[in-house]
Amino acid sequence: MKPKRILLVDDSPRDVEMTIDALQQYHLANEVTALRDGVEALDYMYRRGEFAARRDADPAVILLDLKMPRVDGLEVLRQLKADPKFKVIPVVVMTSSREDQDLARCYDLGVNAYVVKPLNFHEFIDAIRTLGAFWAVLNEAPPKGSHPPFSPSPRHENPPP
Repeated sequence: MKPKRILLVDDSPRDVEMTIDALQQYHLANEVTALRDGVEALDYMYRRGEFAARRDADPAVILLDLKMPRVDGLEVLRQLKADPKFKVIPVVVMTSSREDQDLARCYDLGVNAYVVKPLNFHEFIDAIRTLGAFWAVLNEAPPKGSHPPFSPSPRHENPPP
């Protein structure tokens, strides 16, 4: 299987460097595009600003930090999963946040996976290797232009009779 493009959005230069090193060491992506915050991520995906002339395909997976300046990961996730063009692209939140409200909000917004960044260097590298292998190599993306087969309807407290 051919490795694919990964979009990495994280404001920590250390985490970005370790993530890229791990992905390259295990040959898990042809290309990793690293961006520093949510503004850059949204501009990249919507081909705005400095990315207006971007011609490459959308990423196979987005690795997204939550706590970032300007626009945070929750807002990026909300906008991407609300847009039919991007809702099928897997988004994996990689964060230091263990807050239940962040976890619940991410899943409410449609995140595909939520991973708390390990503090130990070797555990961090193993986590990236595992994520990269699954999302960028093993996972099969839906055909271009397809949409999920169904969208769950909102739950009603008192369903109609």
